[in-house]
Amino acid sequence: MRTGEVFALTWDDIDLDNRIIKINKTVYAKDKEENSRWYLGPTKTIGSIREVYICDTLYSVLYDYKKVQIKYKKQYGKNYKRFILKEVKNKYGKLVEYKVIESKSRNNNIQMVFTRKDGTYAGTDIIKYPFKIIHHELGINCRFYDLRGSFATISLRSGCEIKDIAEVLGHKRIETTEKYYISSTKKDKENVYQQFELNVKPANTNFK
Repeated sequence: MRTGEVFALTWDDIDLDNRIIKINKTVYAKDKEENSRWYLGPTKTIGSIREVYICDTLYSVLYDYKKVQIKYKKQYGKNYKRFILKEVKNKYGKLVEYKVIESKSRNNNIQMVFTRKDGTYAGTDIIKYPFKIIHHELGINCRFYDLRGSFATISLRSGCEIKDIAEVLGHKRIETTEKYYISSTKKDKENVYQQFELNVKPANTNFK
């Protein structure tokens, strides 16, 4: 999933019973206000609207995380932050996006998946600190978005079809997946030669 797709998720998008995540929106920052600058809008393309399967590991993580979030809600009580969506229309009256704003009411709140302990919704800012640790303390230079490329490369090397990988990533054209998301290491290139040799070398041939 794209970064904005991940942090736009609500619990309504996650079907743990059927192990499906519905991707139908993205989040982005517009205003400078610290607590109300996040907006939910349409995905990058029509093809980005999709469903992805929840594997066993992700299921376990989401299941446990949801229980932890419920515990925090009880712990913070009335001080737990809650949010609603405010419609934003263009000059022609067409709904174009939703603004995420804090609510004082406990009714009709949107249940965002990724929030801080007290319920504060921080959009994609919530990963700034973890990646600061990754960059400066672990010395790994990467972005959250780069995980999409890692996913695509590992899946392809494991035998998955490029068309299936493209659909999971939300790409309409497999050329996009091949050109921008599949990486090649020295080991991968060496494996090409090794596999070729295995396929063309006559059986039981002993070269002296």
